[in-house]
Amino acid sequence: MTTSIARARRRESAARVWAEFRRHRSGLAGLAILTFFIAVALFAPLLADESGLDVTQATGEPLSPPSPEYPLGTDESGRSVLTLLIWGARVSLFVGLLATVISMVIGTLVGVAAGHFGGWSGATLNRLTEWFLVIPFLPLAIVLATILGRSLVNIAVVIGITSWPGTARLIRAQTLGIEARPFLERAKALGAGHWHQMTRHVLPNVMPMVFANTTLTVAIAILSETTLAFLGLGDPLRPSWGSMLDSAFSSGAITTGAWWYILPPGICVVLVVLAFTLVGRALEAVLNPRLRER
Repeated sequence: MTTSIARARRRESAARVWAEFRRHRSGLAGLAILTFFIAVALFAPLLADESGLDVTQATGEPLSPPSPEYPLGTDESGRSVLTLLIWGARVSLFVGLLATVISMVIGTLVGVAAGHFGGWSGATLNRLTEWFLVIPFLPLAIVLATILGRSLVNIAVVIGITSWPGTARLIRAQTLGIEARPFLERAKALGAGHWHQMTRHVLPNVMPMVFANTTLTVAIAILSETTLAFLGLGDPLRPSWGSMLDSAFSSGAITTGAWWYILPPGICVVLVVLAFTLVGRALEAVLNPRLRER
């Protein structure tokens, strides 16, 4: 009985959130763009033959302009840019989402612990967060990517462990506000332990902010993957939008005027980042009571 009531409340809450979200046209536009790119990534084997990624099987002329056979032209090896773009969506979205999960888990755990525990433990976690915040992201990411190696999982881990401090600071501020509420004081008076307080009272109340911040962090993670791939630190065996930009720059596509090799991956990165940002802003407005009242 209790479980059915809880499920009914969750469904009702989800319906209210969706109703509020639909009022934000920018959020719906971002969601439509994301749905398109996710569908492209999922159905990539049906949209483009994976053999088109093999340099040894390339049949086109290097850096040839768009044509009926190659709608977006070819790269420096004669491969279809459209094929690279479709399969690159898988890599960019996979790395962005995996890095975001790592960042959210670390940031949420550190933020909740830093806000809940006082004394030296909370101060130590807070100092650790501030230490990561002041370190320049790009040099640290380059060093870690060089040490761990050039693979998709390693790149996601590098981005995840270098992008969690912002989330930790946000969750810590939310936790400090929750710690001052009466229901948590009652739980402490009744003898609830730290684990019970954090999992049953603090964490459920900060999760809406975590979800809203997740969509914004994905955009940053995709940009970070593009930057690292552009610097030659991505997986050389799997094309991504960032590695396409790196190859276009290395092959002199800019000087030769091969715009079809530069613009498509750049536009895709901009659209995906913009879509995640729009969805994140809309979710933040829906889940944050202060913004919703405005």
